[in-house]
Amino acid sequence: MNMLRECEEHGYFRDERCPVCDEEGKFLMSSEEMDKIGRTMAGILRHFPERFELDMDEQGYVSLRAMVSAMRDNNRRMHWLRPHHIIALVESDPKGRYQISGDKVRATYGHTLDLDLMHPSDNIPEELYYPTTPEESEIILETGIIPADRRMVHLSKTWEDAFSAGSVRVEEPVILAVDTVRAIEDGIDICRAARTVYLCRQVPPDYLSESTRQ
Repeated sequence: MNMLRECEEHGYFRDERCPVCDEEGKFLMSSEEMDKIGRTMAGILRHFPERFELDMDEQGYVSLRAMVSAMRDNNRRMHWLRPHHIIALVESDPKGRYQISGDKVRATYGHTLDLDLMHPSDNIPEELYYPTTPEESEIILETGIIPADRRMVHLSKTWEDAFSAGSVRVEEPVILAVDTVRAIEDGIDICRAARTVYLCRQVPPDYLSESTRQ
């Protein structure tokens, strides 16, 4: 069963034993607790910090301690929650969905809020990928990609990453490739938000093509 633990020597991990030394480590939270806290964090940091009376700066950061206090106040079942639990979630997240800077925390992507995230824009892969449905693929190839329920277009680092993301919506997603070299040359800003996620405002159709498995 997936759970969050801490190895004294090798840090946080999501398993029954440390993947490095095989020690059991210190238990921090169960998979159910991780899911509940993760969903609450996503809501606060991507969509509605004001519901928890939290101040967010223009880069999406809120105070870590203030967020933990607000989460505890909002749900008595989280009375045990402390900042180090959030740090453990962030540092062990394989997708890099969150980022801690000093005493503040933010989501790295997925926002419906209009923010200036200031992500790095260097070392962008020559090709990125976008999943869609078979029904929508022809339309997107003609009109381009624009944000739907988010402020930014989310692109995947690899074909496999895109397929995994698209599989949430449809069993066999169509994967579109984005020619980032030409797009950047033509003035389209693309930035790296997480380990496998890249962001841009939109992708015109000139830079899109249907991709087969890599």
